[in-house]
Amino acid sequence: MDRRGFVTTGMAAGLAGVTGAGSALAPLLSPRNGLGRGRTSVNDAIRLSSNENPLGLSPAAREAVIESLVNANRYPFSFSGPLYEALTEHLGVKRENVTLGAGSTEILRMAVHAWSGPAVPLVVAEPTFEDVLDYQSPLSYDLIKVPLTPDHAHDLARMRQTVHDMGNRPSVIYLCNPNNPTGTLTPSAEVDAWIEDAPETVMFLVDEAYYEYADHPDYWSAIRWIEDKPNVIVARTFSKIYGMAGLRLGYAVAHPSAIRRLDDFVCQNNPNIPANAAATASLKDAGLIERSVAVNAESKEIVHTTLDELGLEYLPSETNFIMHRVNGELSTYRDRMAERGLLVGRDFPPMMDWNRLSFGTPAEMDQWASAIKDFRGKGWI
Repeated sequence: MDRRGFVTTGMAAGLAGVTGAGSALAPLLSPRNGLGRGRTSVNDAIRLSSNENPLGLSPAAREAVIESLVNANRYPFSFSGPLYEALTEHLGVKRENVTLGAGSTEILRMAVHAWSGPAVPLVVAEPTFEDVLDYQSPLSYDLIKVPLTPDHAHDLARMRQTVHDMGNRPSVIYLCNPNNPTGTLTPSAEVDAWIEDAPETVMFLVDEAYYEYADHPDYWSAIRWIEDKPNVIVARTFSKIYGMAGLRLGYAVAHPSAIRRLDDFVCQNNPNIPANAAATASLKDAGLIERSVAVNAESKEIVHTTLDELGLEYLPSETNFIMHRVNGELSTYRDRMAERGLLVGRDFPPMMDWNRLSFGTPAEMDQWASAIKDFRGKGWI
């Protein structure tokens, strides 16, 4: 098969099985079925556990990756120019406002390491994305966990009071918004109010991994602060909406002084050449975000309908996953789903009677719906 044929086949495979013939998305899809459906090479399970984009790479990104392999023997530092140009144009910022990392997780690590110090308070929600907690563990931070509010938003009032009680000394505030694993929003106006009032000794690390999925009038990006506030870092990723989780590319957007400090902790020769090429092509694919959002919305509707029918509580989600209640042991529920070929999450203490379910394709969510309804019929859930 020639290179062009491989690209075409890859495109078809990536879009296969996204939805039924009656869907409004059907014209986007190929009748082929195969790769790109969240399958694993080990047991062919459907992955509804890692918040991945089931569509996979865009066709343009697939082709760009293949084209880029001619330079796979070269170090990547001289190949990032087009990506920086496309990214800064997309964001409406300057080159000095951006740095890259191996996924947004490396951006989070860079920030945690850059602003660490003896007994520096690191204030986080509970529960929230675990990587910041993992990265701080060998350092000398004073980790402070603040439970979410009853509606599962960040308790900014309590977090602010915690910092205030410490005399507003140098501290790091991690805000994952929308939050993972709950999928819920903290109103951006409340975040803005704290940023506006806080001294520059309080560093805000705002994780917007799911920014492109959020569609709520109370939510907007914290990028608006980067020109005036050196203490605001926004972390984003190509792993989610762009379907590049396996290629590992994320970025930080911040004031130039913060970017320079982050760059002292970056892994050299980021990003790799295929990730560089895929991201550049993805940013130029005008319909990519819209396609991903449309498929996500269709899958979310299937899940909402199913959970409503079963009377299982769920949280409002502005992401590509949802938290829903589980009757009975969570581990037993996951094991039973795995027996049906569905991987559906992991533990997120203290929410041990909730399951985080990632949205796959509509066809995959139909399979999940059939399984959970069958469980109800057997009295398991």
